[in-house]
Amino acid sequence: MNAEELLEKYAAGERRFHSAQLSGVNLKEADLSEIDLYRANLTGADLSETTLTKASLWEANLSRASLIGANLKGVQGNSLNLSWADLSGADLSGADLNNANLTGADLAGANLTQANLSNVNLQNANLQGAKLRGVSLDKRDLSGLNLADVDLAGVSLGEANLRETCLRGANLERATLQKANLIKTNLDGANLKKAILTDANIYGANIQNVDFNGAIMPDGERYKPEASNSQPRKQDASLPTQISMTRKVIRTENAPAPVGPYNQAIAASGQMIFVAGQIAIDPRIGDIVYTDDVAKQTEQVMAHLEAILSAAGAKFENVVKTTVFLKDMNDFAAVNAVYAKYFDAETAPARACVEVSRLPKDVLVEIDCIAVI
Repeated sequence: MNAEELLEKYAAGERRFHSAQLSGVNLKEADLSEIDLYRANLTGADLSETTLTKASLWEANLSRASLIGANLKGVQGNSLNLSWADLSGADLSGADLNNANLTGADLAGANLTQANLSNVNLQNANLQGAKLRGVSLDKRDLSGLNLADVDLAGVSLGEANLRETCLRGANLERATLQKANLIKTNLDGANLKKAILTDANIYGANIQNVDFNGAIMPDGERYKPEASNSQPRKQDASLPTQISMTRKVIRTENAPAPVGPYNQAIAASGQMIFVAGQIAIDPRIGDIVYTDDVAKQTEQVMAHLEAILSAAGAKFENVVKTTVFLKDMNDFAAVNAVYAKYFDAETAPARACVEVSRLPKDVLVEIDCIAVI
């Protein structure tokens, strides 16, 4: 059957086209509302801007079909094959896609509001900018998908697998992510206001610029914003201040000269501050960040050291000794490049750097320090 024959029969009132062979047909911009295409073959067909509202597409094959901007509101698509189809900008709101195959489908900007996605195969699908409000995605495997800028406000994603998924800029306000797998997920700039993340695994997730206001964090506690660093912190009144501090760089030609941002020794007197070893835990989420990037982990560690020193009324210039622990000494150059930004070479503290077999939470770097004020 060709396109002209189908359109002629449809115009005459016929709606039932079971098992029709329509591979590669051009039905662009056609109005085929409520058509019954049960088990029809439409592989590679052009259905761009076509109206298929409330159509019956049970077990139909639309693999690699073009459905750009198509109107598929309320379609019945149980076991529908849409693998590698182009559905960008399509309206699938209220569609029943139970058991549908959407492998590799392009759903960028598509409207899937209130759609039934039970048992849908979304492997390699592109959902960037799609609208998914009112959809249930509990326990779904969405690992590695492109969900950048997607609208998932209020959606239930309990126990969903979002490992290494791109959710950059996504709207997850009030979404339920309880026990979800968010390992190495890119959440940069995402909206997680009032989201529920209880027992979620966010190890190594990118949470830069994430809005967690009102969210329940993985530890079950409501998110508490970090104190602003815009104002210098006052020294704790409980710390004695009457001890005067002296600090002198020690140099001798009878020992190896420094080959980095450190000195042979520092002579200091005053109140001593012993800062515990710091690792790349983001205090907002209580978990490790940048699991594969030693430079970014070092930046996180240095930020922690700076915050603790500031709380004690000290600065990096007051540090007299540091110890750097590395999981792999091959990372030394990358760590040193970051470390050097925080210390003047002329007055840098004494330092030791060692490789260890393992660090807490399998981080790549840990640094502690001693300061005198």
